Amino acid sequence: GRIAAEGIVYTYVDEEKKVGVVIEVNAETDFVAKNDSFQSCVASCAKAVAEQNPATVEELMTCKADDQFTVEEALREKILTIGENIKIRRFQRYEGTVVSYIHGGGRIGVLVKFETSPEVAAKEGFEEYAKNIAMQVAAINPSYLDEASVPADVVEHEKKILTEQVIESGKPANIAEKIVVGRLGKFFKEVCLVDQAYVKDGDLSVQQYTANTAKELGGDIKIVAFVRFEKGEGLEKREDNFADEVANMIK
Repeated sequence: GRIAAEGIVYTYVDEEKKVGVVIEVNAETDFVAKNDSFQSCVASCAKAVAEQNPATVEELMTCKADDQFTVEEALREKILTIGENIKIRRFQRYEGTVVSYIHGGGRIGVLVKFETSPEVAAKEGFEEYAKNIAMQVAAINPSYLDEASVPADVVEHEKKILTEQVIESGKPANIAEKIVVGRLGKFFKEVCLVDQAYVKDGDLSVQQYTANTAKELGGDIKIVAFVRFEKGEGLEKREDNFADEVANMIK
């Protein structure tokens, strides 16, 4: 029942086997998250996901962490040794051409999957491009890959809000419709990765940057999927009462 909202986000990429993993493992304090033993345990969990491909956290717990222990057993041993609640919260696994990025020592982890030829992926310019895309995801936090990925109900909800705003401003219905279409386009540019302004060159969209890089490297590049984990996002944070803490220390 003790709240574990600290910890780290960790990434593991096996370039030979073409598989990448991002995983979030939570602990109670930031101090434990910096512990080498804890980080080693997280790395073992990520490798187990990459090699054994579990579908859920529950399945991951039954996977082999090493020759002796399952992930669940290894985690239990760490809890007993460290003395804090530790939980594997979530993970994502991609196969193919995958690039990862970690920001803030494990505060944010990003995994991006690309579709391209082995020849293009092997070029130095591709690695730099792919890292830039992963950094874009970390910095701007897009909600969707592209316009087609945005659920219809989300589009309708946004359309409804924009329509109400325009009508309330006194615009006639025929003009309001055109204004809403324009503002909806702006909404897509904010929430869709490929439509966003590229952070290192605001004159380009991410899609244009991708097309330019593909041309330079002599092939095709497509961003297929991405995932961004931020440590503790959406979790209840532990709020210690400082006065009670001091009182407990001097008992």
